[in-house]
Amino acid sequence: MKNILKQIKFIPLVAVLLLVSCEDLDQVPENQFTDTTYWTSVDKAQTFLNTAYSQMQNSQYFFYNEALSDNAYNGRGDNAGAASIGAGLYDPSLGRIKDEWKNRYAGIKTCNLILENIDRVPNADAAVIARMKAETRFLRAFQHFQLTTWFGDIPLIKKDPSLEEATTLSRTSHAEVIQFILSELDAIIPSLPKNTQQAEADRGKITVGAAVALKARVLLYEGDWAGVAQVTEQFIANNYGQYSLFPSYEGLFLPQNEYNSEDILSLQYVPQFRMWGEFFDMAPLSAGARLNALAPTQELVDSYLMLNGKKINESGSGYNENNPYVNRDPRLTGTVVYDQYVWKEADGSSRIIYIKPGSSVGNATDEFVQGSSATPTGYYTRKYYDPQHLTSLNSGLNLMLFRYADILLMYAEAKNELNQMTNSVWDQTIRAIRVRAGFTDGAALGFNNALGQAGLREVIRNERRTEFGMEGLRIFDIRRWKIAENVLNGYAHGAKFGVSSVDNGYLRVNLRTFDPGKHYLWPIPRDERLINSNLSQNPNW
Repeated sequence: MKNILKQIKFIPLVAVLLLVSCEDLDQVPENQFTDTTYWTSVDKAQTFLNTAYSQMQNSQYFFYNEALSDNAYNGRGDNAGAASIGAGLYDPSLGRIKDEWKNRYAGIKTCNLILENIDRVPNADAAVIARMKAETRFLRAFQHFQLTTWFGDIPLIKKDPSLEEATTLSRTSHAEVIQFILSELDAIIPSLPKNTQQAEADRGKITVGAAVALKARVLLYEGDWAGVAQVTEQFIANNYGQYSLFPSYEGLFLPQNEYNSEDILSLQYVPQFRMWGEFFDMAPLSAGARLNALAPTQELVDSYLMLNGKKINESGSGYNENNPYVNRDPRLTGTVVYDQYVWKEADGSSRIIYIKPGSSVGNATDEFVQGSSATPTGYYTRKYYDPQHLTSLNSGLNLMLFRYADILLMYAEAKNELNQMTNSVWDQTIRAIRVRAGFTDGAALGFNNALGQAGLREVIRNERRTEFGMEGLRIFDIRRWKIAENVLNGYAHGAKFGVSSVDNGYLRVNLRTFDPGKHYLWPIPRDERLINSNLSQNPNW
């Protein structure tokens, strides 16, 4: 797949396909890619499919979605609308809202054009065409899922519309969109290979494992606990391929371990051909970053347990505010850069990152100074830092959208919500994930049935937070749990570098507002409604 992706920047159709917001539909010369003279080979069809893959997601959304939640703060600029949405200060004209709608419907348009034309390819292997159709239907389902997760009721587009149709579409109910997505995934599973059946050149393409993982996530977001439990249990039983936890949490996110046993589906990048560069505004300044625009919050840092399995504010935890990062869940070190952090480079060398004001000896580059280019929270990001990066921290490292740890945690959550959490399920899921993370204390690894369903729910939810910190999933979790109004109202905090009389010294970095009466759904973009009066608006927008 990476070899195929090298071709993407040479595809002349990309610019055409992106001109799909309603006001631009009349500019699209569809004859260029629906005419029979185009669909003359599988290679040309694959080129078109590559475009659909490239439209699935982007690195900016992947990272900055964290700042929509309580895990991170977008302190400079408004990258992917994260500053505005995170603070609750946005309206239907926000660029991210418009782009989310426009770009995902662009992806849907690409998929529909493929499905409506690929059978024109002459003398093609029927099995190859069937697999390509299945991949395309997955991508179309994924785009619809993202749209309905953000916007609720959306136009369900099963075929490429004419200009007249495009300007008169109405919204389909969320329930009907979900039903369509699930039926599409069930339909394509027989045509997709397992990861063990893929040739090396095809790694990164949609597999049956990816389709089932998406199905599990859709069911999870819908709260269909029996469905989630059934699907993930079969996944764990290796019915959809061979997957397992990668032995090293730190190594999971390094370039030498791409396509590891945990990777179900990733955004594909290729050094020098297709790269992402978000770490230019996320890494410590001494590591080559120009400034910090995305910083982990104190709330995320506080969620990491002590090595004995206790929360930092729990009696007997051993937490020391004067030395707060010792004896903590090792995933904290794998994710967040804190004061006195041991920073590793590709050549095996390391150095100390000094962040606390006045802590450095002769080099204050990374120190917190209010209003400077350094981190506004007192934290930087380590996860997905590519030690083999090219200039300006650009990376060709793949970004995982679905990984096996998510399957395990979805299974654990579903079993607990069904009141079926047992020692066996715990060992298969939470214990296994914590062992991989580096926990050894029996109190952290053992199943505590005395917690009851509510207590175990809190444990599982926190496990998701610490396992997937800075991977862009937290915002979806707090929305489906309906706790966003609890965690996104009030101040997001930074490290204890402030005056002791205000929040015990923890920096106040961003005052946030989340209105449950409107913010659980994004507004339909203003421009779209001006063009198409059939598009109704979400409540209170």
